[in-house]
Amino acid sequence: MSSASQPAVSNFIRSIIDADLASGKHSGIVTRFPPEPNGYLHIGHAKSICLNFGLAFDYYGKCNLRFDDTNPEKESEEYAQSIQDDVRWLGFQWDGEVRWASDYFEQLHQYAVELIQKGLAYVDDLTAEQMREYRGTLTQAGRNSPYRERPVAENLDLFARMRAGEFADGSRVLRAKIDMSSGNINLRDPAIYRIRRAHHIRTGDRWCIYPMYDYTHCISDALEGITHSLCTLEFEDHRPLYDWVLDNITIPCHPRQYEFSRLELHYTITSKRKLLQLVNEGHVSGWDDPRMPTIIGMRRRGYTPEGIREFARRIGVSKSGNTVDMAVLESAIREDLENSAPRVMAVIRPLKVVVTNFVAGKTGSREAGFHPDHPDFGARLVPFGKEIWIEADDFSENPPAGWQRLTVGGEVRLRYSYVLRCDEAIRDAGGNMVELRCTIDPDTLGKNPSGRKVKGVIHWLSGAHALPAEFRLYDRLFTVPEPDAGKDADYCKYLNPVSLIVAQGWVESCVKDAEPETRYQFERLGYFCTDRHDHKPGAKPVFNRTVTLKDSWVKGQITR
Repeated sequence: MSSASQPAVSNFIRSIIDADLASGKHSGIVTRFPPEPNGYLHIGHAKSICLNFGLAFDYYGKCNLRFDDTNPEKESEEYAQSIQDDVRWLGFQWDGEVRWASDYFEQLHQYAVELIQKGLAYVDDLTAEQMREYRGTLTQAGRNSPYRERPVAENLDLFARMRAGEFADGSRVLRAKIDMSSGNINLRDPAIYRIRRAHHIRTGDRWCIYPMYDYTHCISDALEGITHSLCTLEFEDHRPLYDWVLDNITIPCHPRQYEFSRLELHYTITSKRKLLQLVNEGHVSGWDDPRMPTIIGMRRRGYTPEGIREFARRIGVSKSGNTVDMAVLESAIREDLENSAPRVMAVIRPLKVVVTNFVAGKTGSREAGFHPDHPDFGARLVPFGKEIWIEADDFSENPPAGWQRLTVGGEVRLRYSYVLRCDEAIRDAGGNMVELRCTIDPDTLGKNPSGRKVKGVIHWLSGAHALPAEFRLYDRLFTVPEPDAGKDADYCKYLNPVSLIVAQGWVESCVKDAEPETRYQFERLGYFCTDRHDHKPGAKPVFNRTVTLKDSWVKGQITR
């Protein structure tokens, strides 16, 4: 848990909790994370998870996981299971069993009957279009429905018949009777039950009426004894309805709702609808595509739970806008991997080097540790050979000023090995660079050359010992910070055409038994993770680039 290792960052919600505990209003806190099982969770949900579960952890309280399963047509067991997996992977555990709004369907129905009996709810026959017309606008008050003054007995009868399935879908709704002239449109007699014949993932076909979210959520909070109901700012105008429902039913607990700003992350989108469009139209390979901002996608890319929790800690909680650059998230991931990922060498764009003065049995190899700060990670032998691979980008026939890598007549240090001098560059008939002929200084294994200084150090691999591997070089999904800015923005036109480049290269043989989701730093290249689906131990390794060693984006342009 990040809360156990990092100091808590003060925010207005913590101040409220501190005051409530100090005054004796609450003896402990109970929070909840209430997702709808209609899609995979994304980075915005991760912020909410870290907030709700983190507060419960820090204050020795409880946090419930409760599914808002009131919209059966869009919900599935697949989504529900993925959400549970995501919460656990992030390092959290909910209190007791998983809870569902459907656990309370009978109680929710009884509270609706109570509102009818009190003259505070009525069955309305207006069509959806008529209801919108009667509702009014932000500047014009609504009008009362002609069915608003139905007698209590008639409303009770009609509501019972709604439940019994006598009426067609959408033909009637149950509405709260509040105030059609209210300046808050959410209080203009909102619907609290609708008729919908849809198979439910938990209750099957037992119900043909389903409660609306605003009605369900507050009662579910109260039934569970939630002390602080935390949600994003778009629900601020819904809070009066939250309170109205609880004030007008016989229920002993009245939780309080507090709103915070939602997370907006640059170079991506977090709308479930738009993410689903990316999946359905084939712009990405699925919800777990490593370019997606979904938790399952970030996990596949190699992001760590610790890094995501640290990101949530850094961005904080407030009521002001929370638009964050992708670099902040990448920095948190990078810093966690810097300390936790073992380091090995890989070559992604290989260029063959023949060491012409290699002497079998005499030219030596060296042992290298997996991490300079963690001797406990162990070490491995870095073998040398007559033919080695280097990165093509580490050689230039016409190097720019300040070049410290390899060129004809120039020298570099091979990481953990000899100083290497390039004597000749060979091209094929098409003019492509295919091979370098080089010599090593045999007196430089583990020590500096005599009488001269070699500045550059490059990584490399012995051709006879390296493993062939696939490298998936993931980058940001969009080319602009806010691809869906504007109501009618065509965000797909900003898709990054090089958000995925697949390369075939080589990696040290010490990774041959790596399990899926094993993370490494490939020296000088970045942080990589074995793919959780396509990487099979013993087969050709498949690595996903998690993040580069440094931020490679400058003002919206990729630098490679």
